[in-house]
Amino acid sequence: MRFLGVLGASGLFIGVALGAFAAHLLRGTLSESLQHTFETGVRYQIYHSLAILIVALFAEKGSIFTTAGLFYAAGIVLFSFSLYALALSGIKWIGAITPLGGLCFLTGHIVLLIGFLRLY
Repeated sequence: MRFLGVLGASGLFIGVALGAFAAHLLRGTLSESLQHTFETGVRYQIYHSLAILIVALFAEKGSIFTTAGLFYAAGIVLFSFSLYALALSGIKWIGAITPLGGLCFLTGHIVLLIGFLRLY
């Protein structure tokens, strides 16, 4: 599906750009802990953007793959972007959003597993 392909590729681009931003412009301005928090968001964004590209390749096999991709996208927004906001703002309550993104990632993985099990 084109939409998922664009979403995955865009997620990779943004993830790499944010990773470079963190490595070059934020280093030294954030505590080591907040730098690690930001980098965790980047890492999970890149992993799940790749997962979105995978489900894009299988989207024609069934809508369950599209559903998995949408869970991954929601996970990126809730998990990675909450970590970016937490690291940049230092506002601790933002971290309460992060587990919801983790649940979206896990749900996407289960949906993807079901999709592949249904193929064969």
